[in-house]
Amino acid sequence: MNTAQEAPSAPQSSHSTSDMIMFWGCFIALITTAFAFFSRMYLCDVRFESDFGLEKVAIGALKGAGVWPFAISIILFSLVIDRIGYRVAMIFSFICYAIYLVLACMAYGAIQGVSGEELAAAQDRGHNLLYLGSIILALGNGTVEAFINPIVATMFSKEKTKWLNILHAGWPGGLVVAGIITIAMADTAKTGDWRLVLGTIAIPAVIYFIMLFNAKFPVSEREQAGVSYREMLAEFGAFGAFVGFGLIFMQLGEVFGWHLSVSGVLAAIVAVAFGAYTQSFGRGILAFLIVIMMPLATTEIGTDGWISGLMEKPMEAAGYNPGWVLVYTSAIMMVLRFFAGPIVHKLSPIGLLIVSSVLAIAGLLALSQTGSSGIAVIFVAATLYGIGKTFFWPTMLGVTAEQCPKGGALTLNAISGIGMIAVGVLGFPLIGALQEKTASAELAVTSPETAEEVLVAKSYMGFDYEAIDPDKKKEITGEEEVAALAAADKAGQFDALAKMAVFPAFMLVCYLILGAYFKSKGGYQAEVLTGHAAKDEEFTGGVEGPADM
Repeated sequence: MNTAQEAPSAPQSSHSTSDMIMFWGCFIALITTAFAFFSRMYLCDVRFESDFGLEKVAIGALKGAGVWPFAISIILFSLVIDRIGYRVAMIFSFICYAIYLVLACMAYGAIQGVSGEELAAAQDRGHNLLYLGSIILALGNGTVEAFINPIVATMFSKEKTKWLNILHAGWPGGLVVAGIITIAMADTAKTGDWRLVLGTIAIPAVIYFIMLFNAKFPVSEREQAGVSYREMLAEFGAFGAFVGFGLIFMQLGEVFGWHLSVSGVLAAIVAVAFGAYTQSFGRGILAFLIVIMMPLATTEIGTDGWISGLMEKPMEAAGYNPGWVLVYTSAIMMVLRFFAGPIVHKLSPIGLLIVSSVLAIAGLLALSQTGSSGIAVIFVAATLYGIGKTFFWPTMLGVTAEQCPKGGALTLNAISGIGMIAVGVLGFPLIGALQEKTASAELAVTSPETAEEVLVAKSYMGFDYEAIDPDKKKEITGEEEVAALAAADKAGQFDALAKMAVFPAFMLVCYLILGAYFKSKGGYQAEVLTGHAAKDEEFTGGVEGPADM
């Protein structure tokens, strides 16, 4: 592979109206995924636990069901999206949202008017419908990412980091809008017909479907450069296949009940087949980025998924809806991502990720100390966390696209898929288990009699722990016992936030290593595809450098 050093190219300043309509259609599609995420997570915290009789790890698994199938659709569609076309993927995502809404309505109907001995069976039926709907929803969300990322990376091939950051402002932007709508419907969410809350995702879904249905989608950058399909797969390699499909098989094992060792064997078979076909372990830098992406996703998405529940008591004590914390941190992300260009230009992508890791560590540790704090302290801590997590996801996508352009849609999307399935399979349940373990230990010390009444043995992926059974908890009426349970829940929630700081701490170490690596090569340089690489192996590295606004 020949490389050449080039001066940073000028920003792409002129884009056609059709390009910008397509970009904003992709932006609104990402907003739809945020609507789906916020409404589900909020209802998991304020309604689904009681409506369906679930304890925290079951709630974590339900939250995860709306996340881990993302990886299946994003990885599988990335393997074929250049052949089936972006339009097919877009239509599939819209159909997934429609099916999800139907199943959610059926889940709501399953428990209405049911009581007594029939209630448990009705709750189980409703929970199963909601779980299945969440899986289909996540397939739709993953498909959205599968087409929007390569479209934007292709349209703005000289400014990938900048425009991927702007595109991914749609995620926090969607959280802000969805959060405001959901908070406005708080009474409906807590005591009324929560189908109305879930139904809000239909608004952006219909808009992006109309905007993109007749759009003229671009030919991918990989295809334009003549990079072969096998070369694309070789960037991902045996390592990427082992991690990606290993996580998928782990989650399917939880669903279908097979042992963890079966998942390992299946992943090894796929990895060997992948490696044999591509004759590649995978790009070393991509393998390193994959390792980083798993704790990154847990730091951002995992914490977002629990933050409303974690902040519920202190925010309510201050007289505010806990959802405002997530809305506030998302608003910070939205604004900053729109102005990512000059920030990246100033710090470089790796420098930005290093700074972000430090701020995320400080923010999580600060949030963990706000259990009894006033509103001002909570929002100062949330500001640190919000700024810290802002650039993680899109900048990682930008680095992947700039360092592994031959991987096309596969490497760009697979790293997102691996992050999302990691948080679904491991992140959400782990946070739930951390909460339960601390809460049960606290209760056993402060009120052992109550602990004997409400604690039950649980297991998740071979990890044994004790949890507070929600049904048994409802039967406790004594003032001291109720206070002990509340104190135990609070201890579990905020201890989990502090322990979450280990993830950005690990990322910080990795980014410092990456920084040293690029410094040894003369600084961060983006590789640019030119010519017909599949024909004559011409692959020009070099660079536009960090994009600026």
